[in-house]
Amino acid sequence: MRRLWGGLLCALFLAVLAGAGEVVKLTLDGTVNPATSAYVLRGLREAQRRGAAVVILVLDTPGGLDSATKEIVEALLASETPVVVWVGPAGARAASAGTFILLAAHVAAMAPGTSTGAAHPVALGGELPDEKDPAVQKIVNDAASRLKAIAEARGRNADWAEKAVRQSATLTPSEALQLGVIDLIAESFPDLLRKLEGFQLRDGRTLSVLGLPVRELSMTFRDQLLAYLADPNVVYILLMLGLYALIYEFLTPGVGLGLVVGVPSLLLALFGLQLLPISFVGVGLILFGFALIVLDIFTPSYGLLTMGGLASLVLGSLSLFEVESPVVRLSWTTVAATLGTLTALLFFVLAKGLTAQRYRPRPLTTLVGLVGEARDDLNPEGWVFVHGELWWARAEEPPIARGEAVEIVAQEGRKLQVRRLPKQ
Repeated sequence: MRRLWGGLLCALFLAVLAGAGEVVKLTLDGTVNPATSAYVLRGLREAQRRGAAVVILVLDTPGGLDSATKEIVEALLASETPVVVWVGPAGARAASAGTFILLAAHVAAMAPGTSTGAAHPVALGGELPDEKDPAVQKIVNDAASRLKAIAEARGRNADWAEKAVRQSATLTPSEALQLGVIDLIAESFPDLLRKLEGFQLRDGRTLSVLGLPVRELSMTFRDQLLAYLADPNVVYILLMLGLYALIYEFLTPGVGLGLVVGVPSLLLALFGLQLLPISFVGVGLILFGFALIVLDIFTPSYGLLTMGGLASLVLGSLSLFEVESPVVRLSWTTVAATLGTLTALLFFVLAKGLTAQRYRPRPLTTLVGLVGEARDDLNPEGWVFVHGELWWARAEEPPIARGEAVEIVAQEGRKLQVRRLPKQ
């Protein structure tokens, strides 16, 4: 029994040593959204569980959602495992929400040719409407105080942090190092590891990373799908496509392409709507717009209902997402292109379908002259098959054997007069 417990303790000790002997690498490349936030938080938990020596977050983001940024920042500030945020490689940036993440790290580093800053809150149109508006001032003051508090907690330049919010100030790596916003400038990931060797943290710990294996945690397929669906433009296109496709399916007979395309698109859109802050007023306006368009198909209104429906769709589309960041917002181009294309396509298809349904086929008034086949021995009467139907017929010159081709020469009500068709 003692040997068993000893073996378990030894295995646990080796597992801790294995984790302590590695560097965990995370990569946040794109907008900050609930999917990327969940990925970073999972990576930090995994590193903590394994007792990793350090976590390095490679950052390149134009910004993102405030709620997701807050989650990442809180996790960085609470992490017992040292976290290094490196803005790289060259050409990367840590703008807006990225500035909050960079300043929250234990060690902040940048690569040459990168930038950080521009953390001023913005509205859907890209700018706040009036800086003197009390509501706007409240948003700016809150963001400035939060970033200043983060900088103070990590011993960084709090005055510049406030300017990054209030004045959208930006810095190059050399300027950031000179002002005490970052700790290191590293040209590449290997160069970063070399400069981290022996780096002393504010809490007195010293990093030792040279020679340690780098364990990269990549985003799973689910993370990538969620990150893709966290884009309002993608969600909006899927939502419109799903609604239009289902309308087409309900207005046409049978089960076809509308159901196959509509249901998956709508489910993915609803999944994406759970990741983004939405306005129920916008949802209501969109549904009301679709109701008016459908009603106009069955109620002649000379296009009045359709015009009202399209206006409701546009207003609902522009108010659907309550997102402040300009990098995670629904664009006018997406709204115009999606609504214009799908509306035109829907009305073209429905117009063709309704025209076909209203067309009344003209039945044959006589079968004279058509060719059929004798299904009985006509001696002199029996059944003949003509024009997809069975008719009772009388032969002019009986007998006519079963299976022979016949020609209809006269029709008297439900009875035909036929003759043997000469063989050619």
